[in-house]
Amino acid sequence: MKFLSLFTKAPQHQRFNYIPRFYDPQKEEMQERENRIKKEIEREQGIVSETPGDYRSRIAGSFQAARKRSKPAIGANAVMIRLGVLLFLSVFIIAFLEWGRPVLYSLFLFIPVYFYLKFKSK
Repeated sequence: MKFLSLFTKAPQHQRFNYIPRFYDPQKEEMQERENRIKKEIEREQGIVSETPGDYRSRIAGSFQAARKRSKPAIGANAVMIRLGVLLFLSVFIIAFLEWGRPVLYSLFLFIPVYFYLKFKSK
């Protein structure tokens, strides 16, 4: 097996072409100031140039506008259903505490019969 590996290429280490960059903080600060001044002048003149980094102008009031457009979370119909379920549970608990197991048995007898009769006609 060693004999076959003599004719194959041995793996080499990975080489990277790294070109170092020169960083000049004064030049970068000067460019930022120039860009900020240009934007202020454009705003004063009424010219709106939206760049990819200028995200503040797009989302300035979008959260409040979305809140105004959104629908109310709970409708009147849902409130009535919730009230009916709570009323039914409270009456059932009071009846169970007052009369005991016969209420539980009658509940499981009458409710399926009621739903059967209600949906049978459809």
